[in-house]
Amino acid sequence: MAKIDLYNQEGKVVGDYELSDAIFAIEPNEDVVLQVLKAQLANRRQGTAKTKTRAEVRGGGKKPWRQKGTGRARHGSTRSPIWVGGGVSFGPVPRSYKQKVNKKQRRLAIKSVLSNKLTNNKVVVLDELKFDQPKTKDFAKVLENLKIQDSVLVVVDKNDENTVLSARNLKGVRLTTYNAINVFDLLKYDTFVMTKAGADKIEEVYA
Repeated sequence: MAKIDLYNQEGKVVGDYELSDAIFAIEPNEDVVLQVLKAQLANRRQGTAKTKTRAEVRGGGKKPWRQKGTGRARHGSTRSPIWVGGGVSFGPVPRSYKQKVNKKQRRLAIKSVLSNKLTNNKVVVLDELKFDQPKTKDFAKVLENLKIQDSVLVVVDKNDENTVLSARNLKGVRLTTYNAINVFDLLKYDTFVMTKAGADKIEEVYA
């Protein structure tokens, strides 16, 4: 099992933490990561886009001009798709973009990204993350102490109101719980920070 430093909120090393090889030391499967990511993004789509066909557009019941003798092309309705204000041919209709991903694939994708982050030294473990009052400056100070300058995904074992309020206004910072991590967030944010309690829960769920 890989050992990494355990930090406190002041950025000082207070011990070490053993990461499970079953989660942080597997051979990343890029194909599964891509498949799960595409499914996650597809499932976010509302699928409510809609255009009207010539049968649904209001009006156009009267023939614009007589069939013959005008020198113009024959037309039966001003709501034909070739007319301005007419219907749309083969336009979008409400549909579901949902893609099903089984649990094993989703977990393999998450473990693949976590293993890659550990390889690139982008995993940080905190002994705890606690604030006496909601203060954005205090949360920013913790990140400064840890020398984190890029975007960061912070994982805790449970939501604490002071911690949530302290983190929510920081740009490039997302706070979430162990059971809500997903491939999109793991790929979007550069550094993966987790509390010791959050890391224990992740090992309990994914190992």
